[in-house]
Amino acid sequence: MDETEIQAKRRENEEQATKDRARILGLPYLDTRDFEDEIPLTMGLIDVQQMHQDHIVPLQKGGGEEHYQFMVTSQTPRTLIERMRVDYTDQGEKVDFFLISNSAYKVFMLRYDPPKEIHYDDIKIAGEGDSETIASVSRTLGIVSTEKVFDFLIDQADKLGASDIHIENLRNEIRIRMRVDGILHPVATIDRDRYRILMGELSSRANVSTAANKPQSGHMQKEVTKDGTTHLLNIRVETIPTMYGQDAVLRLFNFDESLLNLDLLGLSDEERAEINEVIAHPRGLVLMVGPTGSGKSTTLYSMLNALNTTDRKIITLEDPIEYGITGISQIPINTNNGGSFAEGLRSVLRLDPDVVMVGEIRDADTAKTAIQASITGHLVLSSFHANSTAAAFSRMIDLIGVNPIFSSSIRLIVAQRLVRKLSASKKARPATEAEMKYIREVFEGTSREKLTGVDLDNITLYDSVKTETDSFGYSGRMVIMEQLVVSEDIQAFIRGDVADVNTKLIEKTAKKNGMLTLEQKGILAALRGETTLEEVSRVI
Repeated sequence: MDETEIQAKRRENEEQATKDRARILGLPYLDTRDFEDEIPLTMGLIDVQQMHQDHIVPLQKGGGEEHYQFMVTSQTPRTLIERMRVDYTDQGEKVDFFLISNSAYKVFMLRYDPPKEIHYDDIKIAGEGDSETIASVSRTLGIVSTEKVFDFLIDQADKLGASDIHIENLRNEIRIRMRVDGILHPVATIDRDRYRILMGELSSRANVSTAANKPQSGHMQKEVTKDGTTHLLNIRVETIPTMYGQDAVLRLFNFDESLLNLDLLGLSDEERAEINEVIAHPRGLVLMVGPTGSGKSTTLYSMLNALNTTDRKIITLEDPIEYGITGISQIPINTNNGGSFAEGLRSVLRLDPDVVMVGEIRDADTAKTAIQASITGHLVLSSFHANSTAAAFSRMIDLIGVNPIFSSSIRLIVAQRLVRKLSASKKARPATEAEMKYIREVFEGTSREKLTGVDLDNITLYDSVKTETDSFGYSGRMVIMEQLVVSEDIQAFIRGDVADVNTKLIEKTAKKNGMLTLEQKGILAALRGETTLEEVSRVI
């Protein structure tokens, strides 16, 4: 029996008990189930306060041949019923009373006196040293109703454009922080009662235990309304026991297929052409590298969306699935419960896919299986943890050894970071002598073609400016991308033709072939006024 059937059975039992009670009280019984949600309300006959106080609800207003009719419950004072009979009779009016169940009374009262929607103040990010804003947000989280506090926190994080919510146990309090544009900001502190409510909701929705003594991973989804439109948030949950309690991090992924588009990544024509040429090829391995939170998944999904046509079979292996994309077969791999990317990849290759995306290459087995798949007629996309494209080669060689097959399979490695974009309040200034020296050293030996529009003799930089409406001087983030297209010179390192294989030598060779490094791309963005040199230094 499902929940609806159980509720219906309970209501039936209550109505039968009310019917029996009506005979004892000498009142006609009224079963309102067929019309209680639809019958027009009789307004102005009794005030709402009396309806609550005396458990009485008007049903029909008199006039002409009609009677005044009221619905009462077993809790309605009999003296009130008798007094109303006398009053209406003395005025020459007819009045009737009907006994209804308590459930029926509650339904009518929700219509006569619907709960008022409470609007809580929006969460604001505090500037440095702004303890009052943190205290104000803490008070707001303390008064949000118990059943709404978890949803309120997620809705507010989405409204702020936060990528993560951190719930952290300190010695005397629980701290909540949000990562906005890559920077963690303290938002509020809450007491342990509120913490237990948040963790209880997290436990039931993401299927994680609040009493576990080891790290856990979970996943949940939530519909969020913003600016009148509704979108789906995918939320990845990580919990870990600490000295003072269980900490949690919620990573928010805004599910909107229209945003998974290479055109929205701000790529130059040359970068886009290189990606298009590689992913249009029917086979090969493409690796996205960078730390957690650098946007690797978004770029990979954007590539998949570009490849997502009716003539291609695309399969992904993910832990967990962060975005659901129409037309693509997505397979969750639970590595915490014995699942393996390598085993999953071997299985899906039997389905004859054209394109396979492996969420992450974490071990030698997965790496070798991905390489084997990429030389047998499949385009394989994956992510890999490394600081740069050159470092990715060194790490892969450490993982699987010198591998000639790898040299013929790998076609493109993309390293990326996300830097904060300057807002309109930015201020231009001449570069200092130290800054000019540093910038010229970074671009030493770079061809003039790569520096179109850049004057290294007269360098202008930009600073962020804080305003009353903009506490940080930045708004949103942009992609900084380093692309290494694998050439014969690079393949020589992978095959073992070069005895001394190291990151610096690989990077030097790639730069000689025209690659711009992450540092160079970041500085170019700073010279264009899109970000600051300080931000590039922080991230890259």
